[in-house]
Amino acid sequence: MRKYAAEFLGTFWLVLGGCGSAVLAAAFPGLGIGFAGVALAFGLTVLTMAYAIGHISGCHLNPAVSVGLWAGGRFPASQLVPYVVAQVLGAVAAGGVLYVIASGKAGFAPGGFASNGFGEHSPGGYSMQAALVCEIVMTAMFLVIILGATDARAPAGFAPIAIGLGLTLIHLVSIPVTNTSVNPARSTGVALFADGWALQQLWLFWVAPLVGGVLGALAYRSVAGDGRAPT
Repeated sequence: MRKYAAEFLGTFWLVLGGCGSAVLAAAFPGLGIGFAGVALAFGLTVLTMAYAIGHISGCHLNPAVSVGLWAGGRFPASQLVPYVVAQVLGAVAAGGVLYVIASGKAGFAPGGFASNGFGEHSPGGYSMQAALVCEIVMTAMFLVIILGATDARAPAGFAPIAIGLGLTLIHLVSIPVTNTSVNPARSTGVALFADGWALQQLWLFWVAPLVGGVLGALAYRSVAGDGRAPT
């Protein structure tokens, strides 16, 4: 249960910190941090939680990561469902807290509420096909980074830094395309509080990251063999 509680807490922080930076800070008139700041915020949430709870649960914070680690031979199938449930619940709780905070400002309207989208709801107007490819490839590369950084042969102690910076880079590339998911829990946590289109498009941000997570794990295993995380 401590593992599941850690995943809940860590995913809560990822959504509150990452999506909170987009909802509360990025659009602040004259002082907004911009999408580069949002990208860094997401990376920092993972980096800080990796050091805080990595020794408890492995700090997945993401159903696609849990599925990818399972495909990579690093995680037991018996824990997949409770991990994913804890992650989604943590994300939804953070979305609720963020909504309460954001709605405290006069004139608040939820709009996209940091949701992920394609077509007219893509920040850059990218198509569903472009969004699908982007999310699959970015999640795949995220799993390559995670599996490589936590390989028993990698330098010890630096994995959180590589993973956090990797997620920052992913956001820098893909925010214009989909507002960056690579994480079904993150997408679900804010979609529930956004306008109706966010839930209608949510399917893509479950399918693509899960497919990408498996592909990334298989790609890493094909080039690296069976490197295991330290135990």
